[in-house]
Amino acid sequence: MASADVDDSAEIGAGSSVWHLAQVREKAVLGRDCVIGRGAYIGTGVRAGDNCKVQNYALVYEPAVLEDGVFVGPAAVLTNDTFPRAVNPDGSAKSASDWDAVGVTLREGCSVGARAVCVAPVTVGRWATVAAGAVVTRDVPDFALVVGVPARRVAWVGRAGVPLEDAGGGSWRCPRTGEQYIEEHGHLREAGKSTEDNA
Repeated sequence: MASADVDDSAEIGAGSSVWHLAQVREKAVLGRDCVIGRGAYIGTGVRAGDNCKVQNYALVYEPAVLEDGVFVGPAAVLTNDTFPRAVNPDGSAKSASDWDAVGVTLREGCSVGARAVCVAPVTVGRWATVAAGAVVTRDVPDFALVVGVPARRVAWVGRAGVPLEDAGGGSWRCPRTGEQYIEEHGHLREAGKSTEDNA
């Protein structure tokens, strides 16, 4: 889109689109078939894998990393400053050298809902879902559905994104796909896969 602001040093993968009024900063990398929505912001050096969707007005601050198939909902925010201030204790304006950027990592297939906030540094696990409006202040396990302020796990979800049904004995089933999952020690893995395969 001609009205988007994409820095010359940014890398945009084949089939990706950057929509009206979006900004992609220096040395950001977008994989193949990504969609960056209207008014979204992709910070300097942010890395996104293939098939990511960053919806309208979402803010993805550096040094965030988005693995393949990640969804970031409208107006969601991935922060990068744990203790933000505009000025130093002496009242002087902060510069880039006065703080260390910390990032949010979104692992494969996860989703961050509309107006959710991920407070860096945190990692949202594989295929997990952060509900709309949630505030994530600690890491989210793979396949977890987290809601609220601060976000807490209320269910498990599968690759299809819908809540899983308890099949008993630590087993869970996706009502949409029939896929089976195993819960062990507060973590979920896909049945038939080892912990290493799920890592």
